[in-house]
Amino acid sequence: MRLLSTAALVWFVTVSALGQSTPVNFDHLKHLTERIVFEGDSVEIVHVYANYPTYEWVDAKESGIEGIACVDDAARAAVAYLRHYELTKDSTSLRRAVPLLRFVMKMQAEDGQFYNFIFSDYSINKHGQTSRKSFGWWAARAVWAMALGHRVLMQVEAPLADSLRSRVERTFPHIQHVLARYDSVQVSQGYRIPRWLLYESAADATSELLLGLVEHYAATRDSLTHIFIQQFAAGLMMMQDGDHRSFPFGLHRSWETVWHMWGNAQTQALAAAGALLAERRMIASAELEAQVFYSRLLIHGFIREMDVLQPQSRRQFDQIAYAVRPMAVGLIRLFEATRKPMYLTMAGLAASWFFGNNPAQQQMYDPRSGRCFDGINDSATVNRNSGAESTIEALLTLIELERYPQALRYLHYRKTDERTTARYLLGVFQNPSGDEITLAVDLKESRLLLFEGEKSKAFRRRVKG
Repeated sequence: MRLLSTAALVWFVTVSALGQSTPVNFDHLKHLTERIVFEGDSVEIVHVYANYPTYEWVDAKESGIEGIACVDDAARAAVAYLRHYELTKDSTSLRRAVPLLRFVMKMQAEDGQFYNFIFSDYSINKHGQTSRKSFGWWAARAVWAMALGHRVLMQVEAPLADSLRSRVERTFPHIQHVLARYDSVQVSQGYRIPRWLLYESAADATSELLLGLVEHYAATRDSLTHIFIQQFAAGLMMMQDGDHRSFPFGLHRSWETVWHMWGNAQTQALAAAGALLAERRMIASAELEAQVFYSRLLIHGFIREMDVLQPQSRRQFDQIAYAVRPMAVGLIRLFEATRKPMYLTMAGLAASWFFGNNPAQQQMYDPRSGRCFDGINDSATVNRNSGAESTIEALLTLIELERYPQALRYLHYRKTDERTTARYLLGVFQNPSGDEITLAVDLKESRLLLFEGEKSKAFRRRVKG
């Protein structure tokens, strides 16, 4: 059994002594944010990267010259601020969301598609691989931000809310173009691939779009949006395979036969859509992934990606915040859809990755600065840069968790043991005080078990015996 380190215990006591009432800290996000005049309007942008140790702004150059800021991160930040305002009524968060939304709207072309990056002279990058006008990843995130903005602002800033609604609906012809392939299915070695998702099979990108459509339908009850949700959800569910005992254990594939943890928000989107539409099949699909596959990730450890046709090809690293948010918030949405407390516990355990329950045994998010490190490269190396994506994805997670004490209490647990028997897969988690829980998959009964305190110890003795 791997015991909690002295460093972990010292860190836990130190943070507790700070007396912070919330782990959510927007300071680093504010550091990344700049107000500019863009396309004749005062907007705010979020700089893409900030590197250790000074955390000064760094331009994006991973796919050629990309730019200084993008729709991807502005939309994410807007969602974080809007949700924080909605849950806490902090008017400061509402004020911060508005100029970010104005930037997102300015990046939409007249035909409803989106550009992504701007250069240092504030001109739009119209031709870069990660920025050209399209209806894909950055458009999906823009729809999510604008739809949530419309719903939240309806009662407090109606003119802007109306503009946001019209911008969302400007994308409908592109959604209809994608869904024109509805019911077109390709089969690859037994795996069904729906061709009516973004990029013809990208369930990951489509899940972000679906989150936006759920917000739009919640605000408008628009019948066309209802159809969009139903058809995209059908595609996401078709990308799910396996069960408690059969590979690939209920995961939702990301694209064709590939699964990756980052950006895979299918459970989050399906649980939210299922709860809104009272569609039990959507919730059941989300529950299958949570109970069968998420449980294995918690017990055996997170991985980055694999091809289900070649499971031996799985990669463990790198691990990033954008992989943790869909899982943790997806579990929160499942609790809200089902009221099963187990999902709050699992959400807290998933988010404990930020606080040291990870292969590097390093704290990845610092509530005192609001920084989240950019990733874990291997079991000994942490990327200590702190860019927009990592910071915002951590905030998106903690904003949702902080209203649920049952989830927050597990943020400082770490896995201390894992075991596989003929009947059970189990993981044991402890906090610095020695409190423990056991999460177990019962392969014989095809169910998920959770034991705490003395019941956890008794269960482990029984399994060992």
